[in-house]
Amino acid sequence: MIEIPAIKEQHELNVLIIDDQILVHGVVKSALSELGMRNVRTAENAYYAARLCSEVRFDIILLAFNVKSDKDGFHLLEELKLKGHITKTTAVIFLSADTDASLVNCVIELQPTDFWVKPLDLKKVTERLRHVLAVKDKLYRLHYCMDHKEYASAIYFGERQLKDPALTNYYPHINRLIGECLMHLREYEEAERFYRKLAQENKFGWVLIALSHVLLKQEKEKEASELIHELKKRKDTCFQAYDLLAQYYIEHENYSQAYEEMKTATEMAPRNIERNKKSCNLARLNHDKLGQYIATQNMAKYAKNSIHDTPELMLNVVRAGIDLATTLPEAEASKIIQKSERFLAQNQADYAKKGDFKEQLAIIQIRMLSLRDEKKKAEQLLKEMVTKEPFESVEDNLDKVKAFHELGYREESLKLLDHIKDQIAGDTFASNVVAEYIKQESLERKDIHFTPKELSAMATEHYKQKRFVPAYMDLSKAFTLSPNNKQVALNLLKTLVALFEQGALDKSQKENAVKAYDLLNQSELPEEQRQKLDEYSSLLELDGFSKILQEEAEKATLDT
Repeated sequence: MIEIPAIKEQHELNVLIIDDQILVHGVVKSALSELGMRNVRTAENAYYAARLCSEVRFDIILLAFNVKSDKDGFHLLEELKLKGHITKTTAVIFLSADTDASLVNCVIELQPTDFWVKPLDLKKVTERLRHVLAVKDKLYRLHYCMDHKEYASAIYFGERQLKDPALTNYYPHINRLIGECLMHLREYEEAERFYRKLAQENKFGWVLIALSHVLLKQEKEKEASELIHELKKRKDTCFQAYDLLAQYYIEHENYSQAYEEMKTATEMAPRNIERNKKSCNLARLNHDKLGQYIATQNMAKYAKNSIHDTPELMLNVVRAGIDLATTLPEAEASKIIQKSERFLAQNQADYAKKGDFKEQLAIIQIRMLSLRDEKKKAEQLLKEMVTKEPFESVEDNLDKVKAFHELGYREESLKLLDHIKDQIAGDTFASNVVAEYIKQESLERKDIHFTPKELSAMATEHYKQKRFVPAYMDLSKAFTLSPNNKQVALNLLKTLVALFEQGALDKSQKENAVKAYDLLNQSELPEEQRQKLDEYSSLLELDGFSKILQEEAEKATLDT
């Protein structure tokens, strides 16, 4: 059994109040004084609060959402947890006048001890503090074991405390920690029995989420799916349910479904940077350039002044914008590039101040020139500013891969992709999603030598000259790179109709036709395009072939 140090006396506890309102300091200090606590420090901004936490080990931290302009309370709470200044034994009380659902969801994910809505009342603050301190004292040994990953010991203490009638009010919290320990120990069968028993007694959201999780861990997908379907309808569990399913689909390499779940979860709790990062990676794996662009914008927006804030986040917005522009018609692409140029100009000082980004900025400029069809200028800049040596950052390397590829240096781009494969080895999330994306990039850049925009232009020229086979080949490649592009899909169907009039389509051509039809049929289209779609579908007899494909897919699933 781990040796646990004695708990501090109440008057020895170190307390930190972080709020830019002096009135709040006064109310909380009065309540603390009434409870005999004198070691109280205050901070009006996040910068000073973080510095204090690096110097003093605080036992109780109260922090407000609005902490002047340098960093909000959510970002500060996240930073203090990541740096180890806040652990299970730390009592954390979040203060906010804002009760917007997206903020509350994000705060709940960080699991503070309590959440107080401002303005504060002295009597209520004193009562709530007494409750918080009682919980802290009673559960000290359990929390200490959790902090030190002594999960078996934590279960021992938790089970003993569940026999104490004086701790009845704390049973849910104790049970939650015991369940976490069982999951850490991978005791999934025992964890299932544990959560099923809890679920019979009370339908707490966290109990049902945990039961769903443990069912998925044991591949009991049908039962878990039915339960998760219900949890998506509950306000207290909906975004966690989406999160859980997304991770399950990732582990089972169903990346398209994982992306749908992750997108929804991100919309419900948009401040979570890690979730946005996963959404971005899944978006590009699923060739959703717009989704990738939105995710990078979210990261840059919500990471501002947080521990995650780096100049690379804005570079990634620009890079995703260029990726999106390669799939768009010239007028729309031009708007994205102009916006990207403004982003770069606005953040130029950061790039100069926080590091040497000369080569990364040159690569972005090269890609913009390539997009504008100024290949000679792009190639000259490549020779002057870009080396063949890899960067330390995966994102920097990926952008260099694209610059090489877009200018025809395919051998260099493939070599760099091989380097990235080694670079991401060992990263838990990357091993599932980023590694799959790099594998996909390697295959596509080996076989497809042009951007979707270039391929579409070449296909148009082939079609005008009635060279329908090469037109189809180019559009098929463009559709592979941009499976959500409605114009490419419509042109693909038009070309397949021309091929069909010359003879029967093969199976892969029909499969592409069905994919294009499904995308367009589920989209809002102008009346003229809708009529064209119906005409192409009728000529190609897509309804019948779609049913055959569906039956084959269902049979394959059953066989699996």
